[in-house]
Amino acid sequence: MKILLVDDEQKFINMLAKRLALRGIEADTAYTGEDALKKASDTVYDVAVLDIKMPGISGIQLKKKLCSLHTNLKFIFVTGHGAVERSEDEDSEKDIYLSKPLDIGFLIETIEELTQAG
Repeated sequence: MKILLVDDEQKFINMLAKRLALRGIEADTAYTGEDALKKASDTVYDVAVLDIKMPGISGIQLKKKLCSLHTNLKFIFVTGHGAVERSEDEDSEKDIYLSKPLDIGFLIETIEELTQAG
């Protein structure tokens, strides 16, 4: 299982990657949408965990671009803001939205469910 974590909060995303690694889940990190697109052009990921609000490319915009690279990629959106801006595309009902701070156990369960659902 290969995970892509994208968030402009570097300390948050680095800590999340370390916590996932301790549980045997390999995760790459990206601090911008542009960096995430570069990584996704070289690597196939199973799940992308995207911050909704980032400078430049938002998480919602990034999802559309990542889908063009990997049609089977699953998405989890995270936000530190109260209101969740949902995507209006057809597949947005399949997306999962979580609030920060993340419960690592719940995140791992969610990732496992997404990858087992195929």
